[in-house]
Amino acid sequence: MRGHSYILCIFAILLPGAGLSAGQSAPVAGPTSPAPAINQPLDAEQQGDLLCARQRYQAAIATYEKAPKMTPAIWNKMGIAYQMMFNAKDAARCYRESLKLDPRNGDVWNNLGTVYATQKLYGQADRMYRKALKLKPQSALALKNLGTDLLAEHKYEKGWAAYSQALALDPQIFSEHSRPTVENPGSVGDRGAMNYYMALGCARAGYDSCALEYLRKALNEGFATRKKVEAESGFASLKQNADFQQLMEEQNMKQP
Repeated sequence: MRGHSYILCIFAILLPGAGLSAGQSAPVAGPTSPAPAINQPLDAEQQGDLLCARQRYQAAIATYEKAPKMTPAIWNKMGIAYQMMFNAKDAARCYRESLKLDPRNGDVWNNLGTVYATQKLYGQADRMYRKALKLKPQSALALKNLGTDLLAEHKYEKGWAAYSQALALDPQIFSEHSRPTVENPGSVGDRGAMNYYMALGCARAGYDSCALEYLRKALNEGFATRKKVEAESGFASLKQNADFQQLMEEQNMKQP
């Protein structure tokens, strides 16, 4: 889950102040610490936020632990830091501690869902995303993560329906590159399916470069073929795009 791009189909997580949803996604949510007054020293939470921003996650965790009071936001931030270090067990523990203190935080339920998703526990992840959406029904990020989860379970129609809802709420949900994400651990075929539907979503939202990026991945991963793409009405808007034409020509050479 290193990095800030949607190189693979991911689950997005909602980070403090970044709208962390993963997240192909974001791809972990919570409020940002208030800015200190001029010449005022940073408190433990603010220092931890700064260390996280510099990707010094272990140091950030140690700093958060020095806070005089462990708040739901701090537990969430610690969970994010653990998740960025691929420590799913401690990430889940921290998210649960956050939820004990504030069980109505949809963003944290989303973040916990991404932990289960990376462990391929899609049923549990599905439940977490649905809890997040019950509390925060307008969360495009949770819908996107739910869609990715359903696609990983080969529930393509339901997955695309969730993606469509996410797009309706946030037309840029597939094209944002500012959120931390966690990689989808599914097979190449699963990733191909998710990338295909992400491409379709981007195309329908009018984001040609985003659509082409995901479409190329779907083709390379074997889920899509030139004939399938050309027959899909959702890609009609791309047909006059020079890059799309070149991509189809490349596929024509590979798949006569």
